[in-house]
Amino acid sequence: MVEDGRMFNRILSVTRKEFSSYFASPLAFIFLGTFLAVTLFVFFWVETFFARNIVDVRPLFEWMPILLIFLVAALTMRMWSEERRMGTLEILLTLPVSTPQLVIGKFLACLALVSVAMLLTVPLPITISFMGNLDWGPVIGAYIASILLAGAYLSIGLFMSSRTDNQIVSLILTSLVCFLFFILGSDNITAFFGRNIGEFLQALGTGSRFESITRGVLDFRDLYYYLSIMGVFLCLNVYILEKYSWSLPTADNRSNHSFWKLSTALLALNFIIGNFWLKEVHVVRADLTKGNLYSISDATKRFIGQLQEPLLIRGYFSSRTHPLLSPLVPQIKNLIREYEVAGDGRVRAEFIDPRENPDLEEEANQKYSIKPVPFQMADKYQASIVNSYFNVVVQYGDKFEVLDFEDLIEVKARSAADIDVQLRNPEYDITRSIKKVLYGFQDVDSLFASLKSPVVFKAYVSSKDKLPDQLQKFNTELESLLESLKKQSKGSFDYSFVEPEAKGGAVAKDIAKKYGFQPMLASFLDPQPFYFYLTLESGEKVVQLGLPENLDKDSAKKNIEAGLKRFSSGFLKAIGIHAKGEAAQSPFPGMRPGGGKQFRLVREKLQQSYDVNEVNLESGSVSSDVDLLAIVAPKDLKEKELFAIDQFLMKGGTLVLATSPVSVARSEMLSVAKHSSGIGDWLKHNGFSMEESLVMDEQNENYPVPVMRNIGGLSVQEISMVPYPPFVDIRSEGMNTENSITSGIPQITLNWPSPITVDTDKNSNRVVSTLLSSSSRSWVTSELEIQPNFDMYPNLGFAKTDKKGPFTLALVAEGEFTSYFKGKESPLLKKEEESGEETPADGEKKKEEEKLVVTSVLEKSPQSGRIILISSNEFLSDDTLNISAAIGSSRYLNSLQLIENAIDWSLEDRGLLAIRGRAHFGQTLESMTEGKILFWEYFNYALAFAGLLIVYALHRFLLRKRTVYYTSVLSPQGA
Repeated sequence: MVEDGRMFNRILSVTRKEFSSYFASPLAFIFLGTFLAVTLFVFFWVETFFARNIVDVRPLFEWMPILLIFLVAALTMRMWSEERRMGTLEILLTLPVSTPQLVIGKFLACLALVSVAMLLTVPLPITISFMGNLDWGPVIGAYIASILLAGAYLSIGLFMSSRTDNQIVSLILTSLVCFLFFILGSDNITAFFGRNIGEFLQALGTGSRFESITRGVLDFRDLYYYLSIMGVFLCLNVYILEKYSWSLPTADNRSNHSFWKLSTALLALNFIIGNFWLKEVHVVRADLTKGNLYSISDATKRFIGQLQEPLLIRGYFSSRTHPLLSPLVPQIKNLIREYEVAGDGRVRAEFIDPRENPDLEEEANQKYSIKPVPFQMADKYQASIVNSYFNVVVQYGDKFEVLDFEDLIEVKARSAADIDVQLRNPEYDITRSIKKVLYGFQDVDSLFASLKSPVVFKAYVSSKDKLPDQLQKFNTELESLLESLKKQSKGSFDYSFVEPEAKGGAVAKDIAKKYGFQPMLASFLDPQPFYFYLTLESGEKVVQLGLPENLDKDSAKKNIEAGLKRFSSGFLKAIGIHAKGEAAQSPFPGMRPGGGKQFRLVREKLQQSYDVNEVNLESGSVSSDVDLLAIVAPKDLKEKELFAIDQFLMKGGTLVLATSPVSVARSEMLSVAKHSSGIGDWLKHNGFSMEESLVMDEQNENYPVPVMRNIGGLSVQEISMVPYPPFVDIRSEGMNTENSITSGIPQITLNWPSPITVDTDKNSNRVVSTLLSSSSRSWVTSELEIQPNFDMYPNLGFAKTDKKGPFTLALVAEGEFTSYFKGKESPLLKKEEESGEETPADGEKKKEEEKLVVTSVLEKSPQSGRIILISSNEFLSDDTLNISAAIGSSRYLNSLQLIENAIDWSLEDRGLLAIRGRAHFGQTLESMTEGKILFWEYFNYALAFAGLLIVYALHRFLLRKRTVYYTSVLSPQGA
């Protein structure tokens, strides 16, 4: 222990002496000042941090591997070369300090100075955290990676410095070797080779390893890689110095030369071999990112735990692909291997290059419809097209899902030549595919097995003499079906029939009060009222089933199974979507459809996770297998369509409504007009109203709008990116953080929204929660002019009003709702009575009479009724989403995520909520004026200068303290 303490003290003495020598001259301050100046210039000017608009420190470390090459080379070039040139190396080697202690001491001194330089950059991420929600995991990872990278470069620099007495030669050799290590794993080199060789080169590259750690993942393989470089070159450094000492007069007393050669070779070899041994170790890692972005989550493990048979995850990756996609392949392969480990034998991972196996390529093309994608590539001599695969297949039984590169990656473009490509959220994409194939593979037996508690089918049916003939027959078939289902369920399902009119109609009164069930009518030709209501009950939860369109056994079974799925987990949910305002497709290629809006993107997004059905409300009803109904930008809804929506809610369903009293038209100029949805009175009946006005906010997203510019009296129209108040930018302070609908959404933009007013009296018995609201700097305007006028209003382009925010823009209401049609005749029956259509032919008339029309009005909903209301017609339209995507913003994904979260929350299928919002480019900067941007930039310049002054002041203080100490020791009084 004593010897170890002495050894440590000697190393510390060497470190202190070398570190102090840097500050004995201007070298240390030149190094620190240059480092800070270059770093800040790269961050704000080269990487254009504010234009990039992402809350992270990636630009700070983007150029760090190259920057450190030259700075470290300049720092180490004199460490041994100067000693050799001045002749002091011989003195050092004869001191009672071993050669390894000298080498480690000098190494730590250099590393300490680099650490001081890195410490001076810490104010930069701290100030960024005030501009947005910064994830500190990648920040910590980046600093650790920088110190390790600097340590690797320093060990190389010290070795090169020990090889020569010329500082310039040392500088050049260090720069060349460090640059060689850096460029080995770069895209510029790996693009010339296949995927296997490319991955090997990436494993050797200091830059590629650096990027891996700066993601926020501390993988022991990456950490060991840098430590192994330090170990190899420090061992070589010690050997070179020992070899030099053999020529000294005291060489006869030195250790055996062969021992030093063998020891150095074995140590260096062990450091190198360790990298190959650790190559297959994937579990020794720490994910520092918020929400563990690069690790298998508990939600994923729960889905994997439901697997009853093997799941296959197969990656199709070509050996040669686009340079921007190539670095992503090892990342996604590592993630898929983690699925295999988490599956504990239930998940099989495979990786295939279809180009190398024609049979598997044919299977990919025919079975999975996977085709190679042509990418344009260019090298020094020519441009070329390469057809490559970048796909992942998830297969369970006979169900499978295919993910391609567009599903997996996210692109951030600052210009046509400056594109950043990252895996968007690979765990979510793979896990939602697992969920879809898993849930889609279930059968009826699995349905009963997955019930959380026994379910009772209750039929409130009148006596047979009161039922129409078709219902009498159907009733008999229904009893037979229920009995077979009861036997199949093995005790988890039962049924009963109740006659409402019995016992003086006591049951009829009870179900009218409890569920709003009223007597039914078959048609205006048969005025005999009767009851035929079907429900499923489990505990306090009640699901009301509609009569099947075809009154037969198969249709009844389908309705019952759809209802049972609402009591179970592990089944694919059915979403009904209605977007009446959608434009018809243009009959001519390349011609844009006219009128209305399109919602193709939101449909495609929902189809990735749910069974999405187009709902036609004109029949006056919604199919029983629809679990949730989404009404997007409704237009001129008719009474029967409104009745279908109303009765779906009365059955305890969930409605997602995206609507507003105003609508935007895009042509050569933006224009807005009043919008007739047909649902306004219905919403007001339920306690919600929206003004025919727009919410505008100083906190907003930019938008490309036509701007008139005056040039010498001539007006010229230009497209310019300007702050656009009708695009309300909602951040965490405007979100309900207690509701999981907004879970994982860092920011969302609502386009041209209207304010929502809640009638507290009508909602006194419901739970109403605000989901989204504008900022306190928002206002409402009834002027429907949405073209900014910067001549009249230079700051924002719009006039402010006295009606200040915040305003409610989205809400969720839960509880019991009363039907809009309570006390009214059913529109279905009314439609039949008032029909003015011509009398059909005899055959058609007979067919029409055979089809029984049963109708009634459910007057109230159970407590499970829900309305999610979002006050915008535009935020989900293809035009709006495409504009956000075209200007390089990923915010449009947050709009789609909001709808997905709302659906999962409503259906109580919330397994993916925890991982859906995890993305690389999701955290955006807060909306800032140009003045505030300049403040933060120059404030960071000032902080860097203040940091240098603090280091200088600390150096002067320590120097004076040391001078006083030595003066006191050398003075006569101290003698």
